[in-house]
Amino acid sequence: MTKPAIVLPRLLTTSVVRGSSQGESHGGIYRVDFNTQQVDQLVDWNTADIDFTGRGWDRGLRGIEFHGDEIYIAASDELFVYDQNFKIRRSFRNNYLKHCHEISKLDRHLYLTSTGHDSILAFDLDKQAFVWAIHLAMTENGPVGTVYDPNGIQGPGGAKGPAALNTLHLNNIHTDARGLFVSGMRTRSMLHVASGGKVRLIVDLPEGIHNARPYGEGVIFNDTAANCLRYARRDGTQQVFAVPLYDASELTHTELGDDKLARQGFGRGLCIIPGENGHDLVAAGSSPSTISLYDLGSGATLARVNFSMDIRNAIHGLELWPFD
Repeated sequence: MTKPAIVLPRLLTTSVVRGSSQGESHGGIYRVDFNTQQVDQLVDWNTADIDFTGRGWDRGLRGIEFHGDEIYIAASDELFVYDQNFKIRRSFRNNYLKHCHEISKLDRHLYLTSTGHDSILAFDLDKQAFVWAIHLAMTENGPVGTVYDPNGIQGPGGAKGPAALNTLHLNNIHTDARGLFVSGMRTRSMLHVASGGKVRLIVDLPEGIHNARPYGEGVIFNDTAANCLRYARRDGTQQVFAVPLYDASELTHTELGDDKLARQGFGRGLCIIPGENGHDLVAAGSSPSTISLYDLGSGATLARVNFSMDIRNAIHGLELWPFD
């Protein structure tokens, strides 16, 4: 009997163009079909049709989630709600949402990383409002969480809310029935936030990581500083997938000025695609604008899609396309 071919996924991804200037694209939203290798740009996030007033330098689109027939995508300091034709229906801002990176959905709430305020904010999908927040800090006695009101009338630093210090550079959140799993470039660990705001450290991780989440018998994450995707198990074994790198002659915009983070091989963006018989797939992003699809069962690289050779253009959010 012929073994059936693996049906490859369709993904929704956001990209961020680091160091792009006024009048240039700051990234966009793309739908990627791995079966056909087709990439459709659905939104070009540029100054021609977006008002960037007050948004600062960090303007790109970031985390992605779905609710009902709508698509929620976070920008630096604003949560946008799109219809399936990628028209903006509404958007929400908050005094304590600053340099948001990833978002995750649990129990009719979205949880957003507020990187600037070292916080996680909760957005109630029924009330369509921010309703809760927790500030995270690492102390000599371990991690500490302080719950506060994200709608405090005194603004950042007041109403018992935290100042914008970006100490931990929180850049990822994963949610499931066990609670919130939070990590960042400077946490050196993955933190678990349980009900009541109790925080504990559950695993040590390298500095400079992205997209850490529990998986199988361990944790999977983009080890960005080491240029790889890493699945580390409790028994000490690992699977390591190297980030693809291109010949320098193929790259564009190699003069980066002060933006030291813009480089090829910057790994960010991760999506687990459930498979059969333990052969889950994982999609992982990197710069310049590349998504690689790996088989976690066999360790094989199944496919790869690239849609820009501009090394400033980096993948950010990655999610399975749930419609159609």
